[in-house]
Amino acid sequence: MTPPSAQPPWATLNSHVGACYPGQRAVFRGHDLHRDLSRSDWMDVFVFSITGRRHTPEQIRLLHAIWVNTSYPDARLWNNRVAALAGSTRSSGNLALSAALATSEAAIYGRQIDIAVADFLVRAEREQAQGIALTDIVRQELRHNRSIGGYGRPVARSAADERNAVVIGIAEQLGLAGGKYLRLAHAVEEILLHGRWRMRMNYGAVAAALALDQGLNPQEYYLYMFNAFLAGMPPCYLEALERPAQSTFSTPCSALSYHGPAKRNWSLQADQYNTDVGRLQPNHIAHT
Repeated sequence: MTPPSAQPPWATLNSHVGACYPGQRAVFRGHDLHRDLSRSDWMDVFVFSITGRRHTPEQIRLLHAIWVNTSYPDARLWNNRVAALAGSTRSSGNLALSAALATSEAAIYGRQIDIAVADFLVRAEREQAQGIALTDIVRQELRHNRSIGGYGRPVARSAADERNAVVIGIAEQLGLAGGKYLRLAHAVEEILLHGRWRMRMNYGAVAAALALDQGLNPQEYYLYMFNAFLAGMPPCYLEALERPAQSTFSTPCSALSYHGPAKRNWSLQADQYNTDVGRLQPNHIAHT
């Protein structure tokens, strides 16, 4: 057997995040999982797994609330629809929910917007500290990206996001609503509302600002939001299972309005093919 000191570096997996010792214990970021964390709140452990930092009970309650208040069991939503369609085809629940979570990384809603708005708020705060006016920062962002993630809501442009007041109220009750990023998010909304853009702040900006104010960076916030829509997905999957197979969001052929090429006559095309093959046959034989 090769002694450990003689093994090449790639032969050993070095880790500082944890390890499992079957029959003995498990180490989770330096803590004994079954001794130190066994009675912890799952959100507490999840955020600790991402950040490597522990958070106060009030912060954990707020992070819970951000998830709870965007759990919509509505199968018309794009990612819930995936779960429902999977149920309609009798897929397993694990595959259904995994696929639905994967499609949550969308460009208009969901995870891509999460990291975009968090990144914008961090950059805007830094540029403001350097003396750049917030109005100029907003204008520059719109010139560069034509939009700002977390502002505007395609499904209800003029209405306030129903989740905002609820989660901000919870943050106020917990004494966590006074952070610089939430103030910045409101200031950006003021500029966008009273300018020609008329865009309201949606839940993406509020959730990102509150999380940043708890010390998460954009990458940590993006990972923390991974499960944010999950609670709304199982009901859509299970309800589809209660219906006859393949009947959820089924579209009959008669409902299609087709404007493409007309129906092809395959017999004529087959005759033309045979004619072409016969014409090419002598050359083919000559070359071979």
